[in-house]
Amino acid sequence: MKDGLNTNSKRTLRFTKMHGAGNDFIVLNGIDQDLSAISKDEWRWLAHRQFGIGADQILLVEKSSHSDADFRYRIFNSDGGEVEQCGNGSRCFVRYVLDKKISTKNPLRVEVAHTVLSLESQPDGQVKVDMGAPIFEHDRIPFVATNLASKIEFHETLYALPIGSNPGAHEDWVGVLSMGNPHAVQVVADVDSAPVTQEGPRIEQHTAFPKRVNAGYMQILNRHAIKLRVFERGAGETLACGTGACAAVVSGIRRGLLDSPVSVQTRGGQLTIAWAGMRNGSPESVIMTGPATTVFEGEVTLP
Repeated sequence: MKDGLNTNSKRTLRFTKMHGAGNDFIVLNGIDQDLSAISKDEWRWLAHRQFGIGADQILLVEKSSHSDADFRYRIFNSDGGEVEQCGNGSRCFVRYVLDKKISTKNPLRVEVAHTVLSLESQPDGQVKVDMGAPIFEHDRIPFVATNLASKIEFHETLYALPIGSNPGAHEDWVGVLSMGNPHAVQVVADVDSAPVTQEGPRIEQHTAFPKRVNAGYMQILNRHAIKLRVFERGAGETLACGTGACAAVVSGIRRGLLDSPVSVQTRGGQLTIAWAGMRNGSPESVIMTGPATTVFEGEVTLP
């Protein structure tokens, strides 16, 4: 064994390296090559920036068993764990499928862990994704608010997470929701100086989130523009987070701070998020538009 990996077998995979606003991915075609029996350690090795290819997440294109979907879309974080959703990855998914001529359908319907997404390539090269409706029910996020202080801000309930420099200060007030994966969003005065890498890991691992959480830090520029940094569950801070952008905009609109559509400035690029709010007591779908870029292609042999 070396670095926790089995060195007795060799396996070669064809891959494409892509990014969406700097959030980078390894994309693997699981339709015409066998991706079964790849271990968690091997996913981690592929994503490792020194010993592997390097990526925030690994995306798998697979056949769908869902009658209403064209493909199945699976996501593995750089820590080797499988997760439910990745917004920037979904844009790269549709660009990959169309560029490789695996399908000519546009839009595509793609099965993810809990729903089916609609992905559409635009004439200008941008990709528009119907991310589905945000989830606010605590048991579905999942989120346990027991013993946490709370307050109402417009239509949003904020919760105090005791993870700051003074754990008893309850200084990190967050809006909590799911975009297919859990998010805790807070507003900061200056996102560039926000303690993302210091406090982000503590929010990610907070006991209020049984399946961990993505920690979002949002700076309001005006009612149609924000700056955003996200410490992603299982990946650390990334240059962009699509579901994080959706969650931040939804939280900002519910707090009365933003109006749709909203331009989201990340460290890797710009996304546009539109959300019409609630209709008849139910949340409307969130629409995300942004870039998807192919970087290079190659083959890699697993150790």
